[in-house]
Order: sequence, then C-alpha cells, then structure tokens
Amino acid sequence: MSIVLTGRLLQILPQQSGTGKNGPWVKQDFVIDTPGEYPRKICISAWGDKAQEVSGFNEGDEMEVSVNIESREFNERWYTDVKAWRFQKTAPSNTDMPPPPGAEDIPPPSEDDLPF
Repeated sequence: MSIVLTGRLLQILPQQSGTGKNGPWVKQDFVIDTPGEYPRKICISAWGDKAQEVSGFNEGDEMEVSVNIESREFNERWYTDVKAWRFQKTAPSNTDMPPPPGAEDIPPPSEDDLPF
C-alpha cells in the first residue's frame, strides 16, 4: 500500500546500520507530525540511499513523504513498517491565517474619502 503523508518534521532519530545476510544496511528513522483536526505523530524509516537524504532536512521543515505500509507476523505478534521511498520539502501551510480579502469585501469609495 502506497500513501503520501504531509507534515512537519519533528525529530530525526539516530541512524542505525549493520550487516545482514544480504550485506550491509543503513536505516534512518524520523518522526513527522501530520496536520488536521486530529494530528498524528508517525515514525517513518528510510533505508539505504534514502537514509542519507534525510540529513538534508531540519527539524521543523514541512515535508511530503511517499511511504509503503506493510505488516508482518513474528512469533504470533504483528509489526508494522512505514518505509519512505520519496520525500521532499514543501512550503509551510498557513491554515491559521484568514484568506485575503476579495473585491466583494472592500467597500466602495464615498465622497468623504477624497484627499482634498
């Protein structure tokens, strides 16, 4: 399942690395905070070359992350992974700001408004 998440980067966790049966691996976890009525904190993993790209972001950056979500069972317990395959910085959203006034919001000039 592939999903696009938008949020603010809250934290970059320490990078992890090791060697497995397929050779060396690198993993970078980071946490984003999604906007909305019910904001969520989501921990996302970036693997391999993508792990290095996370260092180009700073905490507080607004970002859009394309992820795959997958669960697996081990010893009768289920584990869910949220893996990033693309991410980019986005412009900060100004959802708290009112919209700019439109033409209908500006009153027509009156004779009293003349500067002379």
